[in-house]
Amino acid sequence: MNDFYEHHKGSIKFGYRCFDRILLNGLIQPFQQPERVIGFFNAYRDGARVTRNKLRDIAEQFQNWVKNRSEKWGAPIVEAPAGRRDDFVDSYFKHVKPDQVMVILRAREPARILTAIGKEDRWHLQFAQRWIVQYNFYINDARWGRMFVRVCPYLPFSARVCLNHHHWLAQRLRKEKVGFQQCSNAFLKCSDPRKLQQLADSLSARDLLTCGQKWLACFTPFFKDSERKQAGCQHRLFFSQVEYCDNLIFHRRAALDQLGERLLDANRTIGQPNKITVIFGRKVTKQYKGKLQTVIEDIDLPKPVIRSHYGHGFIKQYVRDHLCLRTEPATNDVTDYAIKKAVENLPQLRERLDSICDHYLNIQQDILETFVDRGQLRKLAEPTVLPNGKRIPGLKLDQPRQLALMHALVRFAHIAAGNTFHTSDLYPHVLQALHLTPDQYSWASLRYDLSKLRAKNLVQKVAQSRRYCLLAQGYSVCLVFLKLFNRIYAPLTAGLLQPVGGDSKLQREKRSQLDRLYQKIVDNLDLLINELGLKAA
Repeated sequence: MNDFYEHHKGSIKFGYRCFDRILLNGLIQPFQQPERVIGFFNAYRDGARVTRNKLRDIAEQFQNWVKNRSEKWGAPIVEAPAGRRDDFVDSYFKHVKPDQVMVILRAREPARILTAIGKEDRWHLQFAQRWIVQYNFYINDARWGRMFVRVCPYLPFSARVCLNHHHWLAQRLRKEKVGFQQCSNAFLKCSDPRKLQQLADSLSARDLLTCGQKWLACFTPFFKDSERKQAGCQHRLFFSQVEYCDNLIFHRRAALDQLGERLLDANRTIGQPNKITVIFGRKVTKQYKGKLQTVIEDIDLPKPVIRSHYGHGFIKQYVRDHLCLRTEPATNDVTDYAIKKAVENLPQLRERLDSICDHYLNIQQDILETFVDRGQLRKLAEPTVLPNGKRIPGLKLDQPRQLALMHALVRFAHIAAGNTFHTSDLYPHVLQALHLTPDQYSWASLRYDLSKLRAKNLVQKVAQSRRYCLLAQGYSVCLVFLKLFNRIYAPLTAGLLQPVGGDSKLQREKRSQLDRLYQKIVDNLDLLINELGLKAA
């Protein structure tokens, strides 16, 4: 269990982790090469020529099949709305039966299809990206509950399957006769949280494959059963988009609101990253071209979101349904995490996403709470004498160079590399924090400042390499120094020595909570000075 949970468990009713939305791409691999498509028609369709007309006929046959089936199923074909489709289809899921198609949405969407180029007597096949009408089948699956399958009517029948682990868990909990309350896309109550987590962990790649291939076989009537078995004409499933979530259900909304406000405030300042490698467990190299930043979104709405981007994915943290603090990593490309896309790699993907949640929550707790007693703080300020007699100065709370170096060290960008870094990783960020040029602050100066942290055993050199490692206590001490200076000493000094005239005219309720607390400290200091008779005449 992570440090965040251990620290706040007194306020937490229960917690669980599971996948949320799982989006799978379906491909018929033998049909991904034009020559193999021609070979299929030669072997199984009496050598029929795959011409432009033949491809058009196949698509029309599929569309006619959908119309006939929709009447048999009692599932209307409806044009897809411009807004959220999940909200649009809610009304069709009021009276459901197991394994029932509820509604079919028809929408013009991009797809990779097989095209015939050239004249009838001289042509060739090639793949092309086209905007075509595709069909989205919304289903109430017996095991997965609500889901949808999108199928392209043109060869090679590319498909997409959308599953939701929360719906699957709800089905399993009912079968196990475990009481629960599901609100939107989260469980806010559960009579047996341990059983809930066991069921969540029991999801296997086989569960994904069984469901996906069952419906894809149903929605691709072009192939016979014998062709599926002999020619391998069945869809193979790959991860397209995956969402995983850590859910902490709090006893009281007030406790969660207070914690959420502290998290938002902390991520605005101390530890705010522009790079996020560490959390996601991958080192950023020169070849990396993705997005690396942390933003706070929807700040004016009741539910602001802390979102940290990495590669083709992100991790976000927000409050939902009043009582649930959700930490949710998501990605559109699992290879960013060194995981292959085939659904058979579900166990490795779960392990990686689980570790991402732990890394993120551990660092959030480091940012929220850092403790150093007075004796330790005094020792940090004292010089260090090495065994060879060399004297290295201590750490001072108001040294700009030291604070700039600490800012560079606590960036999230080093976590993926195991909290290790090279001086070249720090140098540009220290220069940026100091607003200095390389001529004003040299590499030697950086190494000298780093040696102070090494002398206090906050930073350690990695054996047989040029890399350094920021130790756990080093991370905490850096945060303490930054918090004391940036959040207490500097703001209070500014408020005392150079107050902004307009601030005094601002109504109290329009000030932020942090500013109100600062002002309260300033007012109390003024009262103390008056009582001591130290006020200037």
